[in-house]
Amino acid sequence: MARPKEFDPDAAIEQAMKVFWRQGYGATTPQGLADTLRIGKGSLYNAFGGKRQLFDLALRRYLDLQVAAVTAWLESSGPAKERLRNALHFLVESDLADPDRRGCLATNSAVEFGRADEAVAAQVRGLFDRTESTFQGLIEEGQCTGEIDPGRDAKALASMLLNTITGMHVLARIEPGPGRLLRVVDATIDLL
Repeated sequence: MARPKEFDPDAAIEQAMKVFWRQGYGATTPQGLADTLRIGKGSLYNAFGGKRQLFDLALRRYLDLQVAAVTAWLESSGPAKERLRNALHFLVESDLADPDRRGCLATNSAVEFGRADEAVAAQVRGLFDRTESTFQGLIEEGQCTGEIDPGRDAKALASMLLNTITGMHVLARIEPGPGRLLRVVDATIDLL
C-alpha cells in the first residue's frame, strides 16, 4: 500500500516560488528547498522530480498570478490611460511593499538564465508576450476613443510599456521610495 502524501503539493509550490523569488535559482539548494518546505529531500524528488522541475512549477505559478493581477487592472472599467496608470501604480506599490524587494521573478529569471536555458526563456517570453498583447489591446481601445493618438503604432507603444515595467521592477529592488518610479509612470503615460 502506498503511503499518503504528507504535504500539500500546491502549498509546496507556493513556498518554493517564494524561495526562488528571494534567492534565485542558482543560490537555492535542494536541501534548502526541502528544509523550507519541511519535507525530506526524497519527498521533494518523489513529488516534483527535483529542483529544476519544482522551479518550473513555481515560475509557472508566478506567471499565472502576475498575468491575473495585471490583467484585472487593465480590464477594469474607465479610460484606457487611467487603467494603464493604475496598473503601473499597482506594480510600483507591490514591488515597494515587498520587504525583501525581490522585484519580478520573471525578470529576475530572464537575467539569471538569459538565453542559456530555452525552457525558462520561453516561459518568460510567454509572460512578456501576453503582457504586451494586453497592453496593445488597451492602447488600441484608447486610440478608438481618442485618448491615444491613432497615428501611433500600438504594438510599438505596447513594447515600450513592457520595457518600462521590466525596468521598473529592477529599479524597485534598489529604490528607497516611490519617487523615481512614479515619475517613470507619469512620463510613460504622458508619452502615450
